[in-house]
This record gives sequence, structure tokens and C-alpha cells, in this order.
Amino acid sequence: MSLKLKRFLILTAIISTVVCTAFINENGKNASTPTVKTEENTSEGPKKEKFNPGDMIMEHVVDAHEWHVTQFGNVHVVVPLPILLYDQGKFVFFMSSKFEHGHKSYLGYKIEEAKGANNGKIVKVLPDGETTDKTAKLPFDFSITKTVFAMLLSLILMCFVFISVANTYKKHPNQPPRGLQAWIEPVILFVRDDIAKPSIGEERHARFMPFLLMLFFFILFNNLMGLIPLFPGGANVTGNIAVTMVLAVITFIITTFSTNKAYWSHLINMPGVPIWLKLPVPLMPFVEIFGVFIKPVVLMIRLFANITGGHIIILGFVCLIFIFGEKNIWLDTVVGPFSYAFMVFMNLLELLVAFLQAYVFTLLAAIYFGMAKVESHH
Repeated sequence: MSLKLKRFLILTAIISTVVCTAFINENGKNASTPTVKTEENTSEGPKKEKFNPGDMIMEHVVDAHEWHVTQFGNVHVVVPLPILLYDQGKFVFFMSSKFEHGHKSYLGYKIEEAKGANNGKIVKVLPDGETTDKTAKLPFDFSITKTVFAMLLSLILMCFVFISVANTYKKHPNQPPRGLQAWIEPVILFVRDDIAKPSIGEERHARFMPFLLMLFFFILFNNLMGLIPLFPGGANVTGNIAVTMVLAVITFIITTFSTNKAYWSHLINMPGVPIWLKLPVPLMPFVEIFGVFIKPVVLMIRLFANITGGHIIILGFVCLIFIFGEKNIWLDTVVGPFSYAFMVFMNLLELLVAFLQAYVFTLLAAIYFGMAKVESHH
């Protein structure tokens, strides 16, 4: 791997992480402290907590300002994350532990728990420290959330893998691959020979290879880490629509600036199309131009929906164990093994989906790059 390729991978990953931070904090929600339904006081005793599957699933799927690892009784094991706000011309920095899992305010800010558009966002509070100041504007949130932290971890992992492979190539040139080389080299050759060359062409594929490799391995690494149930895995990075949107926008920008004059003229006046589809109503030009903007939207939604859907299905099977356990412990002993078996099956299926979605996203990006340049003599 050349030095330019390594620098491009690192720079692209850093830029993507920074850009994603703003979008994630603007659109993400904090669900680190899910609500629970309770039963009213009766003569039999105090309120009893009731398992809420919806809150449990959303807690694991959406973003958060802290990383909840596990819980022992009433003790929560949490990894606090940095909070960075820009409000009224100044930066405010502190750790998310100051919010005490969203139950308290700090320096005039708190995590909104009430239902609504600002649920999960950091809002300003009145002097009493509890009531949300609905007249105040939201501060600009540049915090390192769970999703951003997971992306940084995957970035470190990618740098370690590719720098190690590059150093091995330098130390042992012209030798059979060994160690990580034996795992990474076939994937790189697969992206080049089965994705880039057939989709873009023999002459033009090399200039797009750094981005395609970054795209494939970024999606793959985060998909695989999302399947690990223990810290630092389990984050739903590629199931966050802000992340997939940034990837799709970068693909769209590269596609747009890789075009030539013939490409745009073919959009307006497609050769071989009957004139009545162009004039007096420009039906086909409208469809073609509309398709230019639909392509990145399809990329964004496909990856987001597939990864999030898989996580929700797995968590749904987990919830069945607790739901039937509340109804009848003996019923739970019957349903539990089936739920566990289906959960294992879905995890194995998600392992396949992790590779498949990385392949599909990279393939479609390569196809768009290949379609962006049209030979004028056609």
C-alpha cells in the first residue's frame, strides 16, 4: 500500500468523522436512561416496574451522550463521553457524567427527556435547574457521542490494520502474504478486480480505488463491531442515518466532479430516445436529472434501513424472553430457548449482511463513478 493511499484513507476517515459529528448531534437522540412503565400503587404494595420493549430497543439503536456498558442492580457501568457545546459565542466543555445519566443539569444545560423534537438533545434550563427554557435557542452540539466515539475506535483499528499490512509489505517484499496480509490482500484485490475495474473501467479505476477501499472497510469494520455485544462493540454506527447520509453525500460529490460535458448533455438530450419524450414536455430529461439526486438518497436509506432493521429484529427476540418471563416463568422456560436460537441465527445472518452491505454500497458507488463519464462519440 502506497504512502499516498494510507494518507488518503486516514484523512478521509477523519474528515468523515468530523462532519458526521455535527449531523449526529443535531439529529441523534439520547436514550441512555430509558423510561419504564409502572403500575399504580395498590393495596398489595408499591409501584412495580414493567418491562418496556420499545424503550429497551431504542436505547440500543439510537445515539447517546454516554456509553452504557452494563448494570448490576441499581449500579450502572457507564463510559462518560466529552460534551462540547458552543453557546453565546463561547465553548463549554465537560464530561457527560455531570448529567448523572440525564437526571440532573449542569452549568445551565441538561439532556431533554420529555417527548418532542428536542428529546435526547442538550437544552438550556431555567435558574431552578430542572425546567427546560423553551425560549432559549439550542446550543451547537459538537460532543463526542457514542456513535462518534465508535467511529473513532474503528478509525484507530483501521489505521492499525493497514499500517501493519503496509509495514509487512516493506519488510517482506515479493513474498507470499502472511498474518494480516493474508486476510486483507484478498479483500483489496476483490474490490479492485470485481468492483472497481468492471464498473469504472481499466483505465480510470485507479484514481477511485483509495475512496472505494476506505468506503468498503469503513462500513465493514463498523458493521462487524456493531455485532459485538460487549464494549467497545455494539454501537449502531452504520444504522445511524446521519452517518450513511455523509457517506452518500461524499459519493455524490465525487460523482459530480468526475463527470464530463458529454454526461450532462446526455442527461438533457439522451440519444436514441423518441423526440416526443423530450418535447414539448421534457419527461426524460426530468427523470434523468431527478435520478442524479435519487441515487445518493437510495445509498443512504438502504444501508441505514438494513443495519437498523437487523438490530431491531435481534433485540426483539431478546425482549420476548423478558415479556414472557413477566407473564409466567414456566412459559418463559419454553419460549426462552426458541428466542435464543432465533437470536443466534439472526446474528449469523447479520454477519453475512455486514459483508453484503459493505459490498453493495461500494459497488453502487463504483457504478455511479463509471456512469459519470460518457464518451462523446457514443
